[in-house]
Amino acid sequence: MARVEKAGLRVDEALASFINEHALPGSGVDPRRFWEGLSELIHEFGPRNRALLEKRDELQASIDAWHMANRGKDDAAAYRDFLTEIGYLLPEGPDFSIETAATDPEFASVAGPQLVVPITNARYALNAANARWGSLYDALYGTDAMGDLPRGKGYDAERGARVIAWGRDFLDGAVPLAQGSWADAGALAVKDGALVPALRDPAKFAGFGGDAARPTDIYLKNNGLLIRIVIDPSTAVGGQDKAGISDIVLESALSAIMDCEDSVACVDGVDKAQAYGNWLGLMDGSLTEEVAKGGGTITRRLNPDVTFTGPDGQPVTHKGRALMLVRNVGHLMTTPAVLDREGHEVYEGLLDAMITALCAKRDLDGQGPGNSATGSIYVVKPKMHGPEEVAFACEIFDHVEKVLGLQPNTVKLGIMDEERRTSANLKECIRAAKHRVAFINTGFLDRTGDEIHTSMEAGAMLAKGEMKTQPWIAAYEDRNVDIGLACGLAGKAQIGKGMWAMPDRMADMLTQKIGHPKSGANTAWVPSPTAATLHATHYHQVDVHARQAEIAALKRPARLDDLLTVPLAGGRNYSDIEIARELENNCQGILGYVVRWVDQGVGCSKVPDINDVGLMEDRATLRISAQSLANWLHHGIVTETQVMDAMRKMAGVVDRQNAGDAAYRPMAPGFDGVAFQAACDLVFLGRVQPSGYTEPVLHARRLQAKAEQAQQAAMG
Repeated sequence: MARVEKAGLRVDEALASFINEHALPGSGVDPRRFWEGLSELIHEFGPRNRALLEKRDELQASIDAWHMANRGKDDAAAYRDFLTEIGYLLPEGPDFSIETAATDPEFASVAGPQLVVPITNARYALNAANARWGSLYDALYGTDAMGDLPRGKGYDAERGARVIAWGRDFLDGAVPLAQGSWADAGALAVKDGALVPALRDPAKFAGFGGDAARPTDIYLKNNGLLIRIVIDPSTAVGGQDKAGISDIVLESALSAIMDCEDSVACVDGVDKAQAYGNWLGLMDGSLTEEVAKGGGTITRRLNPDVTFTGPDGQPVTHKGRALMLVRNVGHLMTTPAVLDREGHEVYEGLLDAMITALCAKRDLDGQGPGNSATGSIYVVKPKMHGPEEVAFACEIFDHVEKVLGLQPNTVKLGIMDEERRTSANLKECIRAAKHRVAFINTGFLDRTGDEIHTSMEAGAMLAKGEMKTQPWIAAYEDRNVDIGLACGLAGKAQIGKGMWAMPDRMADMLTQKIGHPKSGANTAWVPSPTAATLHATHYHQVDVHARQAEIAALKRPARLDDLLTVPLAGGRNYSDIEIARELENNCQGILGYVVRWVDQGVGCSKVPDINDVGLMEDRATLRISAQSLANWLHHGIVTETQVMDAMRKMAGVVDRQNAGDAAYRPMAPGFDGVAFQAACDLVFLGRVQPSGYTEPVLHARRLQAKAEQAQQAAMG
């Protein structure tokens, strides 16, 4: 690849062109200062980054040796003492409260859903940003949320009536009328700054659109979230409604993470330039995407803000887009996008820190439609191991702020609590970022993958599906909330929960995911804008801030011993049928995701599982599945032959599931393609991967696939 020299760095030409021609012009940052600052970051922080990774390896080697020497023994106290002795468990300091300033209301005062989307997909990114508002009627009508799916192509008035009834029940619960039910309400109007018919709590009336006597929209507020009632009797829906209500639109995805990490396949300078370019376009408002619709095309762009008239007759402006965060990569990976003075690949997380902050500066300078109202940049930092690595991330952003001329602590940090060493030391991790932390979040898949890898030598683990019933996972989820509240995150920062991975199972989501706000989490991840709208109904049912106060008053015990309980299978003897099912389930999931990642560069998509149920998958899925199989292989539950036979069998299943994709390259019957080899590497080499991560294998195989594809294209 062609490169250019910049302050002692050798930069991929595509990336250098993006920075020089798009990111720097208009940023107010001197180009020479930027490149020198990036070089300083790479050369001064790179060796420290490497040392932190070496410490991970040293700790893991010590833990492996301890488990091999103590296999079969059950001595929790001795294990905890050992972890303390080697510095894996750190002493807890005194109580404290975070000092993060200038967080936006979406973090500090209002609870609601959060989307996570690959930044490399412009359509997904725009849809996520615009998912701040969503049609409840569309979400109910078009999914199985009411228990069944729509049939036929035309409008079904009977189904429409069910949607209307569901919506009225929702309004009765969230914003009840002073008398009677919303189901019986007639024409709506505004008189003397109040809604007619009257609300039980008049303060929940937020405003209206159109004329007060004949409004086109009514805006209500509950638990900090807006509800927009659209009045249009000329439509098919409004025409069958007593009040002429044609839709109920909910404030839905309050925030959206634009992901440069687990859901993307960025392996070189061209890929990174695309990712950064889309992030810049979101910050300055220039990102657009042509989308086919109705036989033609439409141009999708960021939505404008919402305006209406308040109860006092004054105009009100409310944000029309989700508050956007950017997820940088963790400390592990290097990238060939930039080489240092010695010709080595640089740490990708350092590159992300400087360039994503440079792009976000557009928002701070008022050049875009408006993201942060408080002048903050929100960066989610994943896969950090313990307080020392969190402190290192904070120092990285100290440097970035100085280079870009930003005020100290402009960059707010999101800490992903998805590594065992972070979970066990969460209070001290938060302390290390107490001036920056704006977000902590659990992630079952990555956390379980790290749980398995950390204790690989302890013995055979339980099957993947049994993990959620184990003491460590309950302790993990509860501790995240309890410690977050004890550290003063309420009213300043988000405490988040993980993804609902089944975008086609909305009825199940409505039943189950209310558990997240009930747990005290003021945000939780959803797989689509539609899911965000449906999940938003949970935040009308649960006052999360009141729930957090209840939980904080309980002062629940920290349960560290439960957290450190290794989920071993013990004397469990799995039957041949159970083993085959577990093998095939994991192999199919790995192959279904990897084949798109390696061959097509798709880092996040709806991947059918072994039962043809579509799951929104990213790299975390691979980590738990690959580590599960690697563990069983290591401890003799399965053989290499059994795993390979399952891989080949499931390759045929995945080929069938992707038969309609013209760009898909079948894995069977040759089983010699790069994607199939990558899937096998993840399992057969899984035990020796750093922390059980999948990135090293995927990046190497994707680069190989891109090189082969380029060679084939050159040969015609």
